Amino acid sequence: MAEKFEQITPQVAFHAEGPVWSEEWGGLRFVDMLAGDLLTMDPSGSVSRLETGARIAAFVRPRAGGGYLLATERGLALADSAFAAPEQRLELFTSPAYRLNEGTVDPWGYVYAGSMPYQRNEETVGTAKLWRVSPDFEPQVMLDAVTTSNGIAFSPDLSRAYYNDTTTRVTDIFDVDAAGNLCNRRQFHGADGFSPDGLTVDSEGNIWVALNRAGKIRVYSPQAEVLQEYQLAGVTGTTAVTLGGADGRDVFVTVSRENDDSKGAGAVWWMRSPTPAQPVVPFPG
Repeated sequence: MAEKFEQITPQVAFHAEGPVWSEEWGGLRFVDMLAGDLLTMDPSGSVSRLETGARIAAFVRPRAGGGYLLATERGLALADSAFAAPEQRLELFTSPAYRLNEGTVDPWGYVYAGSMPYQRNEETVGTAKLWRVSPDFEPQVMLDAVTTSNGIAFSPDLSRAYYNDTTTRVTDIFDVDAAGNLCNRRQFHGADGFSPDGLTVDSEGNIWVALNRAGKIRVYSPQAEVLQEYQLAGVTGTTAVTLGGADGRDVFVTVSRENDDSKGAGAVWWMRSPTPAQPVVPFPG
């Protein structure tokens, strides 16, 4: 079993982000966020590119009835099949000063989609939002004072949610009630000055966090102990981490070239995990 990350694709993206595994499209899919494109890696390791027509492709999730949900610059779009172009269904805001960034589909089938300002400065700190959108496309603001909304994921027993507002340099934790509402936000663990980016939670409740600008993947226990820390060789732009594959034990990391010009940037990296993933929740809408 691989005990360190290996680069498994060439440089295929500029700002690779948001990896997610689904049999719906035959393997791993991730976004080239600032190009608005979806990239799919099949089991052979070959990567194909799908131009969505959107300016931004923030994150992607499978749909329960086939196709996919795409978060675009300012809203959500749907495609009816895995490789069709999406059609816009919901606009969350109109200001050109902001864009969507990261998100997920929660265990109740709601979409979490967070925003960030294009220009991050003293004036824009705390001005972005995190939305929760129902399968009927009814949006609700869950957090209205974030700066760089990033990874969010839930514990296997559905009692906790973990969240990164990257600018705070910490991973936060929420309690989750029976209806899936977030409450009692507090600090889970600091990132030692690094930038916590995408995250995922495995089937034993361990939290995997990509530390951007550091080239690291850190694994926490539910008790906030650091279980493992992996350094990807020669890169710094680690943006997100997910688990998937046939047995759920493949770990995939996306690396951006936005602030990293090394040869391993813009690629997907891989290793094996002793603990499998939780199932990916498809969007029921």
